[in-house]
Amino acid sequence: MARIAGVNVPDRKRITIALTYIHGIGRKLARDICEATGIEKTRRMNELSEDELNLIRAEIDKDQYMIEGDLRRETSMNIKRLMDMACYRGLRHRKHLPVRGQNTRTNARTRKGPAKPIAGKKPVGK
Repeated sequence: MARIAGVNVPDRKRITIALTYIHGIGRKLARDICEATGIEKTRRMNELSEDELNLIRAEIDKDQYMIEGDLRRETSMNIKRLMDMACYRGLRHRKHLPVRGQNTRTNARTRKGPAKPIAGKKPVGK
């Protein structure tokens, strides 16, 4: 397995797909990296030489791309900033509710967690 930006990238996948295993690199960015380094997009990771891997690492290490730890840190800082401001989105984050206006009456179980039983409410159908 090749290791790029602290992530083990799968060997048997094409370069454009394998690079998407790095947090912050999608398909478009992976294609751009291949074009910038001059490596064909159809080649597989195990076909690359060490020099080509170093080219890809050097292209990713440029300050042009924000990936992995830096991206995660910035995202969490943005959420923390919203919570500190106590704006509507920040309050929704703080209460662990959907932030973007989704319905919460029947759904939103992923965000709210498993349903909590309410005392005095009888089960439906009995």
